[in-house]
Amino acid sequence: MGHVRNYTLGDVIARYKSASGFNVLHPMGWDAFGLPAENAAIEHNVHPADWTKENIAVMGTQLRSMGISYDWNREIATCDPAYYMHEQKMFLDFFAANLAYRKEAWVNWDPVENSVLANEQVIDGRGWRSGAIIEKRLLSQWFLRITAFADDLLHGLKTLDRWPDRVRLMQENWINRSEGAYVTFKLQGRDDFLEVFTTRPDTLFGASFCAISANHPLAQELARENREIAEFSAECNRLGTSEEVIETTEKHGFDTGLKAKHPFIDGQELPIYIANFVLMEYGTGAIFGCPAHDQRDLEFARKYHLPVIPVVVPKDVDSSNFEIHDEAYLGDGVHINSGFLDGLDITEAKVTSINCLMEKDAGRGAITYRLRDWGVSRQRYWGCPIPIIKCSVCGIVPVPEIDLPVELPKDIELDQTGNPLDHHPTWKHTDCPQCGQKAERETDTLDTFFESSWYFTRFTSPHADTAFSRDAVEYWLPVDQYIGGIEHAILHLLYARFFTRALKYCGYLSVEEPFAGLFTQGMVCHETFKDENGKWLYPEQVIADRDGNHTHVETGAPVTIGRSESMSKSKRNIVDPVSIIDAYGADTARLFMLSDSPPERDLEWTMAGIEGAWRYANRLWRLISEPVGPLAPVGTPMPIHMSDTALQALRAVHTAISVVTDDLEKFRFNRAVAHIREFTNFLGELNLNGDDLAWVRRFGAETLTKLIGPIMPHLAEEMWNFLGHKRLLVFEPWPEAESELLLNEFVTVAVQVNGKLRATLELARDAEGPKLEAQILALPGVVRAMEGKSARKVIIIPNKVVNVVI
Repeated sequence: MGHVRNYTLGDVIARYKSASGFNVLHPMGWDAFGLPAENAAIEHNVHPADWTKENIAVMGTQLRSMGISYDWNREIATCDPAYYMHEQKMFLDFFAANLAYRKEAWVNWDPVENSVLANEQVIDGRGWRSGAIIEKRLLSQWFLRITAFADDLLHGLKTLDRWPDRVRLMQENWINRSEGAYVTFKLQGRDDFLEVFTTRPDTLFGASFCAISANHPLAQELARENREIAEFSAECNRLGTSEEVIETTEKHGFDTGLKAKHPFIDGQELPIYIANFVLMEYGTGAIFGCPAHDQRDLEFARKYHLPVIPVVVPKDVDSSNFEIHDEAYLGDGVHINSGFLDGLDITEAKVTSINCLMEKDAGRGAITYRLRDWGVSRQRYWGCPIPIIKCSVCGIVPVPEIDLPVELPKDIELDQTGNPLDHHPTWKHTDCPQCGQKAERETDTLDTFFESSWYFTRFTSPHADTAFSRDAVEYWLPVDQYIGGIEHAILHLLYARFFTRALKYCGYLSVEEPFAGLFTQGMVCHETFKDENGKWLYPEQVIADRDGNHTHVETGAPVTIGRSESMSKSKRNIVDPVSIIDAYGADTARLFMLSDSPPERDLEWTMAGIEGAWRYANRLWRLISEPVGPLAPVGTPMPIHMSDTALQALRAVHTAISVVTDDLEKFRFNRAVAHIREFTNFLGELNLNGDDLAWVRRFGAETLTKLIGPIMPHLAEEMWNFLGHKRLLVFEPWPEAESELLLNEFVTVAVQVNGKLRATLELARDAEGPKLEAQILALPGVVRAMEGKSARKVIIIPNKVVNVVI
């Protein structure tokens, strides 16, 4: 049902824009590679390709039954060699441009998927799909150099004014540009040094320790000689990798016995710990701890009885009485206990401290990013082969372009541990294209986000011999409207933005941003059910009696109702779209998905809601097939003279066009449905006689049919045909409102207090919001009725009534 909602939203926009005269490209494709298909194939003992094709066929049939207006001539599937051969070429071009490279690195290992995950695919320390606790492993992997575009990705967010603010903020925080300094700590009794990146070099006078990652070279050196350090490091690597997990996990450290010399304070040495909250992939894998001004450092310092020295104090606080207790001070202020920095504000102190570090040859100013290069190697079968050959003589050798695509072998054994391609007897063996010696193919496949980072370019020319036609992609991109869940904010959307820039860098296209407009729809939710054993039940397994008691359909045993959550197979709170379409029709399902709540919010699925939508669909049909009065013949010109009643009715029709058009432009689909329902009610009451009213009734019926067309296309086509038209409605232009025929932009609403009328108020049409509430609560009649009590709630039904509840 989540898919039904998402695709319906897009289809309404596509149909509306097409009717409004735009050239609309509305394609569908299948992101078909990945571990879920591989696992399902293993479970059902079929080949992943067969499993995928069967699912594509089923889902395609369902989408067609929903009446989604896709251009099926542009259909693509990412598992088709005709598709992924082009991304193999892109990979080789990235490799030639130094945007793709291989290195040994600590990576996120999912023990359930038996594969590597990118940082963005680790959620709360667990695999984004499997939910397994992530481990750290040192592996040789392929990476894409997304960090090369970090500044550009950050700057580009400012141009995306049709993206939700929270998505832009999420990407900004993920990229996280940080200005600071690299600080070099000399080590006591050693010739080497420890380098730390910090955004707060001004707090060095408050440093009481240094800490390094368990995977830092210094920690690894010590671990080879000390079994306790080796065991502690192994324990650290079993900890989740996300910042959320790091922040919430109890901080542990191991004192290495080494000391770091303070760069500003002669003779002061800081103990060096290996700490479980320091990650190798951030900064240099080493930090200095300033407990007074970092909560994580404070918790660590309290645990290991280290000094806590405040070096920043609020401007209006007496520094002699300022102390740190359970919370670090993170605010602005001036420096204390900081030698030559005393009295400076934070900005001045940062500049001064960096200058001093440079003078002492103990550091330098720098800019870093939280963003890390994208690891794209996956140790699974069902993915795009990486077009690389490993030769013992020549090293890493690209597959010649003429040999693309490198296709997956069809004869594969999936029921074994590790990467199935590693175990294939023949596929991985080949000859080096440079020296002719025996060599091996790269057996890692690409992260499936690689496929979904460029599919939108292929849609513009899906039958081109190259990845896409340059002319077509320049005409269509950027995508005018993208609709997708908030869960794509950091993964797919960030990768697609990088990928587009990389393609531009390699000469494929000239655009930088792939998606000009973004709308993130809410989830479809349903209450959850469990039997007496705590086992999840499907909604169809539950029946409710008149008293609201729920029991199991088959056993009659009592059922526990849980809270409403987004529909998921794991909790079985799902509704099969096919069953709804079979019972009520696709248009009823589409209408309910649009009418129940604003599209950016979660939608609560209820049978009462779908029943209500079904009743309205029948009412619509009756309004057209059994009109309350005669309709003028098709094509009858507008009467020259019209009565006041007919003219007022005509104004109502044009007002309906205006408000519904405005709603669709602003993605207020639920309000559009509400306005169409109001217009339906109006037409159902327009039962007076007269030729002018017969003309208005026809004009109104045809307008209603056009307005409902993008939402309920099947019913609308039947209505249009019944009204006597031979050409399909889908080819008709969108109606245009004539401004001189619009109803008054102000309406008079009733104001009630606890359900009793106390005042009336003239308001701008569709007015609502906090300012209106304040205006209502100030009305003399309302003030008298409230008798000094506070309003518990102000319920505003736009254009109709306001009820103050006390």
